[in-house]
Amino acid sequence: MPDLRKDPIVGRWVIIATDRAKRPHDFAREKERSTTATVFDPFLAGNESATPSEILAYREAGTHRDKPGWRVRVVPNKFPALQVEGQLSKRGDGIYDLMNGIGAHEVIIECPHYEESMARLTLDNIREVIWVYRDRLVDLKKDRRLVHGLVFKNKGALAGATIDHSHSQLIVTPVVPINVWEEMEGALGFYNYRGRCIFCDMVQQELATGSRIVLDLPNFVVFCPFASRFPFETWILPKQHSSHFENIQRQQVEELGLVLKTVLCKLELALDDPPYNYIIHTAPFDTQELQHYHWHIEIMPRLTRVAGFEWGSGFYINPVLPEQAAAFLRDTDIDPARMV
Repeated sequence: MPDLRKDPIVGRWVIIATDRAKRPHDFAREKERSTTATVFDPFLAGNESATPSEILAYREAGTHRDKPGWRVRVVPNKFPALQVEGQLSKRGDGIYDLMNGIGAHEVIIECPHYEESMARLTLDNIREVIWVYRDRLVDLKKDRRLVHGLVFKNKGALAGATIDHSHSQLIVTPVVPINVWEEMEGALGFYNYRGRCIFCDMVQQELATGSRIVLDLPNFVVFCPFASRFPFETWILPKQHSSHFENIQRQQVEELGLVLKTVLCKLELALDDPPYNYIIHTAPFDTQELQHYHWHIEIMPRLTRVAGFEWGSGFYINPVLPEQAAAFLRDTDIDPARMV
């Protein structure tokens, strides 16, 4: 059973999951890691027996569970950071707080054929992936032990991916992660002072200024943040205020599929197919609609490395002006054939 242990100084929760050390390549040097398609792919259609039994799948009529015929498939992570079974058993050890590592860790396999790049999936495929994100959050929200769901994607070995086949992950925790908590606290302070959502104000200011805008569609805006931590860091925000991603509506899913595909295509073309991470920040399950918080997607290409100064200080050093990054992405033309 994993442990959740709380840092008594800054309040950060850490997952101690010793079973994760059993993952292939976990402690191998980067140069020894293989990222070629010749390695056995457990996510291919026909290899369903190589993964745990599916939790959810969008599949063709007449096809069967854990068999080919699926379009998007969700399975438990074979080496989970957290385990669904058991009780939290919150307890203390002197000044330290800990609990059992209860939660969910799932893998969203985004297509049945071999494809490394989500950007090369069809629009309908990407839209179904977004629907799967929503469906899993709605389902896991019913578990009263669980508080927050984080959807994320690691693309490329340097971004943490151990399997090339395009996939995302979902980790649901019994506590709010500190990064989300700090965002929520900062947004609440702004709301208490100004009476407005800071994310909504960001959307309006970025649209008015225009210098950091990458894409502007009816329901979503894409921009490089004013204080970008990483070169070409890019955020996607809905224009209509909403704190919970799982409340997304059909019209928004249709457009978000186009937005996500367009942005990933631009990043791949402009930056020569970089490794990247994206994360969906959304409000905790145990809250109603929050007027001060706004769900969003953060995309972070892995073009530089976080080193000693960043780890020691909390500062980030970004060698690219967000305004220049946005202009470069804005001016990167996408081949219409890639947008099918």
